[in-house]
Amino acid sequence: MKKIAFSLTPFLFLLLSCHSNKDTSTESLHFTLDRQNWKSSRITQFTKDIGYSAVEVPIEYYLQKTLGEDLNKIDSVSRTHSKDRIIEFEFQHVENIDLLANKYTYKSYDESVQYMAFDIEDDFLVVTSSKDTISCAGAHFERNFKVAPYKKLILYFTDVDPDENLQLVYNDQLFGNGLFKFNFQDVPVKL
Repeated sequence: MKKIAFSLTPFLFLLLSCHSNKDTSTESLHFTLDRQNWKSSRITQFTKDIGYSAVEVPIEYYLQKTLGEDLNKIDSVSRTHSKDRIIEFEFQHVENIDLLANKYTYKSYDESVQYMAFDIEDDFLVVTSSKDTISCAGAHFERNFKVAPYKKLILYFTDVDPDENLQLVYNDQLFGNGLFKFNFQDVPVKL
């Protein structure tokens, strides 16, 4: 089971956009799995009572969850996928209301779920610190069937230099809240 520790006090500042002001906060996260630890940053932006959060997750974390503790296999697969990057992206209403309701998406609930499952990956891209633009290679919508108050996507990007800092760009077509930019200043670090 994933344990996350919050260690930095979030700070707020205003980010101007063409649609509205967005409040942004950043916090440091620790991912722990079977005595392995990684540090990463979660960036959250709020607009119109919706929080948009993005955190880059170390690929080794997912490999260890999938492959177990076989460190040789994890190391081999990790080298094969050294240019892949994974970002967890969450949507959450400040009052924990289900965001896929017609009131927020102007689609039926089923259409909203379909969009999250099949079409939303086209709304994401990353820009590297060397100014390369890379489209999302895939998105996995983690269905929680209204058990958790958030909606989560796992975004996959390929052919990215592992040492490059990323800017995740999200063009919100689902809720119509415009363009969001999440600047990751550091790659996840193994502790």
